[in-house]
This record gives sequence, C-alpha cells and structure tokens, in this order.
Amino acid sequence: MIGAGIAAFFLFPHVRSRVERFLHPNVGDHYQIDTALRAFGNGGLTGRGPGEGRVKDLLPDAHADFVFAVAGEEYGLIVCMLIICVFGVIVVRTLLRLIREDDPFIVISTTGLVTGFGLQAFVNMASSLHLIPTKGMTLPFISYGGSSAMSVALAIGMVLALTRHQPGERVPGSGGFMTTLRQGRPV
Repeated sequence: MIGAGIAAFFLFPHVRSRVERFLHPNVGDHYQIDTALRAFGNGGLTGRGPGEGRVKDLLPDAHADFVFAVAGEEYGLIVCMLIICVFGVIVVRTLLRLIREDDPFIVISTTGLVTGFGLQAFVNMASSLHLIPTKGMTLPFISYGGSSAMSVALAIGMVLALTRHQPGERVPGSGGFMTTLRQGRPV
C-alpha cells in the first residue's frame, strides 16, 4: 500500500496536488477546507440552530462531502461528538459481536463490511476537519446521495444478515439448552 501511494503521488497529478496542498497550507487553493473549518468555528459548542448555518450556501458539495461541517455549524460540537460516537459504537459493537462467532466466512466478510463503513465515516469527518487530505467521500447515512446511500444501506444490511441468529438457535459462546440449528445437533 505504501508503494501504491508513492506511485500514485508521482503518476497522477491530481493526487500530487491534493497531498501538496495538505502538506503545504500556504500553497494552492484551500477554499473548501477553510470554509469548512470556519463553519466549525461558527457553530461553537451548541451550534447556530437548524437551518441557520451559512456554510451550505457557500461550500460546494456541502450536502455530501462536507455535511459534517454543516452539522458542526448548525448543531455544534456536542452533536458532532454524538455523531462520532454513533459511528464508533456501530463499528466496535459489530467487531465485539464477531468475537463469539465460529464461522470464518462470517467473521471475515462482516469485518470487511464494517471496516469499510467505519473508514468511510472517518475519511469524511477527518477531511472536513483537515486532518487528512480531502477525498470526496460521503458520510454514511447522513450525506445526501443516491449510489452512496444505497451501497452503505446494502453493506449494513449484509452486516445485519450475517450477524443475526434465528429464534431457537444457540448464540455462539452463550451456552444454553436449545438446539443449535446451524450445526443440526443437540447441545
């Protein structure tokens, strides 16, 4: 991955431009990041109120790529921390659930799906806060968008399907006297 990142930096001019603008803030255009950071500053702790933010009128793709900045301005730091906690709980709770799972297919596929979900949320929020170079990813379940919303909904639906247990089925690691339906043998 490090080699691919270095190769992308030298082979693709747009990648080089984004990385150089991130590393050297005094070079290039930083309109989107500057506006997003100003929105967080305007929001403060409790925000300006729903619909009272001005960044959505000034910032391109405020409904998708920089929706976290809009939330920061309109609802404030407290709601932004709540959003971060919700994404963290979804990812950590799913991974903790997989500790009790015996089927390697379920473990690997669910880990991949929930990691992709968490990374997408992290990339959107971190790029809005100028912690990483801008990428243009939507914030799952919050950003407006058709294909992104559908793919996130399908991924989380697959996570739910992979981690659910049927009534009467013994949950791995829980003990109990019910019949294990998946293995077809009494406990």
